Amino acid sequence: MPNKIILASKSKVRKEILDKNNIENDVVPSNVDEDIVKISLLKKQVSPEIISKNLAELKANKVSLKRVDQIVLGADSVIDLEGELISKPKNREEAMSILKKLNGKTHHLISSVCISKNGSMIWNYTDKAELTMKNLSNEELTAYLSEISDENLYAYNVYQIEGKGKNLFDSIKGDESTIMGLPVAKIKEYISSL
Repeated sequence: MPNKIILASKSKVRKEILDKNNIENDVVPSNVDEDIVKISLLKKQVSPEIISKNLAELKANKVSLKRVDQIVLGADSVIDLEGELISKPKNREEAMSILKKLNGKTHHLISSVCISKNGSMIWNYTDKAELTMKNLSNEELTAYLSEISDENLYAYNVYQIEGKGKNLFDSIKGDESTIMGLPVAKIKEYISSL
């Protein structure tokens, strides 16, 4: 097992997950322009799952080119609502619009991870969770958003599953670490085999 991995992400949540699982890591953000990649892939009509996989690989490969012989972990999470890709909100109006779209419906949260070395992917994994949101009034959605700090809103997409966000759902099927953006059990399994 490598003594340290590089996390190609600015996500505090992903870093926390690695730290809690005693996976030593250094953070080196990839600074990949996700919007350009998403727009290009959506034009080719690829699925949200493929977009998530491609972004995780792109982030890991980009950083691993600069960090010779080191293990680099890239990750990406997206929401798939009946084939429509839903990205993290850029402001509170977008967050409200996303919550209204998800309201009363079942969607999938897809988290992909990729491990690269010297610019090439050596392992990847994608996991999916299924979440069914309660049918909430506009007042309830507004009240929920008013309780979430900007930092958490932009870090966790529109819901914090380990916090207040859990109350938005009738049903959650899947691994909590996947929903938080990093299917850590599979990562540990893989890196312990290195």
